[in-house]
Amino acid sequence: MIPRLPPDPVALPVYAAFCAELRTRGFSGELSLDAADRTVLATDNSIYQLAPQAIAFPRGLDDLVRIATLLAEERFAPVRIAPRGGGTGTNGQSLTDGLVVDLSRHMNRILAIDPERRTARVEAGVVKDQLNAALKPHGLFFAPELSTSNRATIGGMISTDASGQGSCLYGKTRDHVLALTSVLSDGTVWHSEPLDEAGLAAVQARPDHVGWIHRAVDRLQRENAALIAARFPPLNRCLTGYDLAHIRRQDGRFDLNALLCGAEGTLGFLAEATLNLLPLPRHAALVVLRYAGFDAALRDARALMAFGAASIETVDSEVLALAQGDPVWEGVAAFFPEDAGERARGVNLVEFVGDDEDAVEAALARLTAALDAAGPAGGRRGYTVARGDADVSRLWDMRKKAVGLLGNRKGDQRPIAFVEDTAVPPEHLADYIAAFRAALDRRGLAYGMFGHVDAGVLHVRPAIDMKAPGAEALIREVTEEVVALTQAYGGLLWGEHGKGVRSEFSPRFFGPLYPVLQAVKAAFDPRNQFNPGKIAVPEGEALLTVDGVPTKGGRDRTIPPGLRAAYDEALHCNGNGACFSWDPDEAMCPSWKGTRERRHSPKGRAQLLREWLRRLAAAGSDPLAEAAALRARPGWRAFPARLAATLRRHEDDFSHAVHEAMAGCLACKSCTGLCPIKVDVPSFRAKFLELYHGRYLRPPRHHALASLEALVPWLAKAPRLANLATALSPAIGLVHAPMLSGLDPEREIARRGVALADPDVLAALPTPERLTSVVVVQDAFTRYYDTPVLLALLDLLIGIGIRPWLAPYRPNGKPLQVHGFLGRFERLAGRNAADLGRIASTGVALIGLDPSMTLTYRSDYEQALPGRDLPRVHLVQEWLAGRLDGVPRAPEPETYWLLPHCTERATAQPAVAAWSPVFAAFGLRLDTLPSGCCGMAGTYGHEAEHRAMSERIYGLSWATPVAEKGRSGRLLADGYSCRSQAKLVDGVRLPHPVEILLAHVSTAKAAATPGTAPHASHTRSPT
Repeated sequence: MIPRLPPDPVALPVYAAFCAELRTRGFSGELSLDAADRTVLATDNSIYQLAPQAIAFPRGLDDLVRIATLLAEERFAPVRIAPRGGGTGTNGQSLTDGLVVDLSRHMNRILAIDPERRTARVEAGVVKDQLNAALKPHGLFFAPELSTSNRATIGGMISTDASGQGSCLYGKTRDHVLALTSVLSDGTVWHSEPLDEAGLAAVQARPDHVGWIHRAVDRLQRENAALIAARFPPLNRCLTGYDLAHIRRQDGRFDLNALLCGAEGTLGFLAEATLNLLPLPRHAALVVLRYAGFDAALRDARALMAFGAASIETVDSEVLALAQGDPVWEGVAAFFPEDAGERARGVNLVEFVGDDEDAVEAALARLTAALDAAGPAGGRRGYTVARGDADVSRLWDMRKKAVGLLGNRKGDQRPIAFVEDTAVPPEHLADYIAAFRAALDRRGLAYGMFGHVDAGVLHVRPAIDMKAPGAEALIREVTEEVVALTQAYGGLLWGEHGKGVRSEFSPRFFGPLYPVLQAVKAAFDPRNQFNPGKIAVPEGEALLTVDGVPTKGGRDRTIPPGLRAAYDEALHCNGNGACFSWDPDEAMCPSWKGTRERRHSPKGRAQLLREWLRRLAAAGSDPLAEAAALRARPGWRAFPARLAATLRRHEDDFSHAVHEAMAGCLACKSCTGLCPIKVDVPSFRAKFLELYHGRYLRPPRHHALASLEALVPWLAKAPRLANLATALSPAIGLVHAPMLSGLDPEREIARRGVALADPDVLAALPTPERLTSVVVVQDAFTRYYDTPVLLALLDLLIGIGIRPWLAPYRPNGKPLQVHGFLGRFERLAGRNAADLGRIASTGVALIGLDPSMTLTYRSDYEQALPGRDLPRVHLVQEWLAGRLDGVPRAPEPETYWLLPHCTERATAQPAVAAWSPVFAAFGLRLDTLPSGCCGMAGTYGHEAEHRAMSERIYGLSWATPVAEKGRSGRLLADGYSCRSQAKLVDGVRLPHPVEILLAHVSTAKAAATPGTAPHASHTRSPT
């Protein structure tokens, strides 16, 4: 039995008192001193881990004023704060051991859009893609582009003066900031925008903190103008952070926003921003230029810049290789053909955009003509061209995923961010990178590279095992050499991702200008309470250092290696935050989207599990031995001890905090497919639940759900017993228990002449008959609860000349795995794999109907039975796709729409795509709609405490297409749980795709045989 894990000591008294006082003063957001929240907010996308004392989630401007006003009181002088947005920073910008102020949970409203003036006013927590989705109907967008645009907040972009792809055309974030609303360190709210001399004089005449700041900054800029001009290099990526070089605009106006953009929360709270918008380019073309080596790609960039491209991005072979193992490759593979059997070793992506198609094509033609004329010179191998929004967007999505993909490199040495955004003059980039690579090669470090060659910025991530002893010393060593290299080549250490922990190098780069930055900091924040230690600090205070802040690897180092390996699905989460996607039509992560609480996300759960493992190790517990014991011994033997622990469950135990986060997971597996690192929450969640319930008794519903697949055949034979079970389900915490179909599966199957698959019988079939046979692997839900769908599949197969066989019904085990009955699941999986393996050995294919249940045979069985040669169970459309020659075609191409199961969309994208050619073979059109999770995900939507959240998740994505198309009979869903949810929430039955295909085949056969009615079977009408 795992031990109780006492909580950490409560937060420092001054922070507990600060939060208590905030509540008494009307703070309307949430305040948390909870161990789980403090653990999750201790990390960002950097190598660092710094646990805060408390977290505040303000609801609006007034709450920020309350925090700042209270900070200014003398008794709270020790309190330190760090504003936080999307948590995507790679340098610890939002980490603090004080109070985190998270503006992303509530302050995420788009306040106004003015299409005529091309402006938008937003709160700081608005996500970039969220804003651009709202702007798209107006033909506008907010630039520049970021790889983290689906979770990066506008406040975070402003705070780091973010830039990215296309910055040579669109500039940096500060180039699009018109006005900011900030809360200063004394609680004053200030609306800053460019001021002419009269306006500046009026503000400077104010006797308050606002006047003092404007007088100080104006004086500092005027007195140090020559020094500022000398120290800020003329690069696309200039020295962000207190950008004194742009305080005076070209028109002479004074713009305080030049300081606030890039200030990383060190000068005050950013509450709102008014932004300049740009027209969306109507046309785009992208040249994918392949090279024999990465150095050739870098050296060619200078020549490519002469063609006036909107952006030129580069990707190395390491990133390309990792992309090929990600679902993103499916949509872009055609643009990366092999050259004489060899893959490209480097790629440049050259984009042309504009409103005039002819102009875009003319620019494109100039480049392609030059490429054709030059041939394979300078390491070029060949090129492809993408046109149109769909193809161009897919290629950029692949490039944007590069950040996360690098983290998915196998092994303990993973590419990490700490020197990844250096900037040098573009003409020096190739030589600089050659020296950079030499420095890494000398140390035997692998690395991946990608970036913005037109801006002289390359993202270099050395692969280091941060759990290894001496890792922090290696970080120091490499950083020091890279600093020297960037200075030697006239560049910067921080090109576009901010300073954060790397602020220790500010004095080295700013030189004699650094005291001026200190004076700026002192003017805004005289007590050094706002994100201290970053960019600049008042005289006598210390900057943070790259090896002086605790790291995630340092904490993971205390977990025994064997235990780390067993929980590999969690330990390699690098914090890139892809699971925080704003897009409601992206499957990952439904619980995050529904709650907006970061512990209810793959990253949050991974971080909690790491901390849980660390605490277990510190307590002398061996979770691996405990798991083995739980699987080996009967559960009743430990019942007295577990009962005693359960009766004391009210006691503080960190395991409870972890359980709360794990219980909120839908086990939809979206993270296993869509997370670039492939963080697999359902797998480590199951392992956690096994151990947690080895100490604390399970709720009765776990046992009911775990036994359902085995019991349902008996329930189907005893309707009264089935009705009693349904009636009693609310008593054990289950709601909306599904009703049996009312059909007798055995009778209906026998009526169709479909036999059980006997390996000996199948093996004896003549080869032609085996080739036109298929074995349907049944699942509990389509056999007993949605029987008409199973019958429709059988009728469809028969109707197109294929002989179906049925594998004998066996429990699949999915509920066992989901709820952590791993010993039982492993034994069941072993038996099923053996039985299905004997059938598969005959050469007759196996197919499954429900995506979630069928995919269990691939992923979960593989994990439960490592090293076993498992039979392949195809999804029905995967198998059908190549076997539809000669099927009847519709006279007119009717259009249908598909909402696929989220597990299928995330982990089997080719299977989702296969539905379209299947429909096309019948002369029908099927469009797959963008959608997230329906909120049901197996048992989650039937658990009473999750039902409200289940419906909330459904409302985020599925509700709109169901409302618009659900009653047309043409909106389809292939997941049993998804069809159940639509029926429960909206009263709409969504047909399964096979029902539509069967209806078409039946109609076609009836038309071919006059006087014959269409085949009825027991399939319900699609409507």
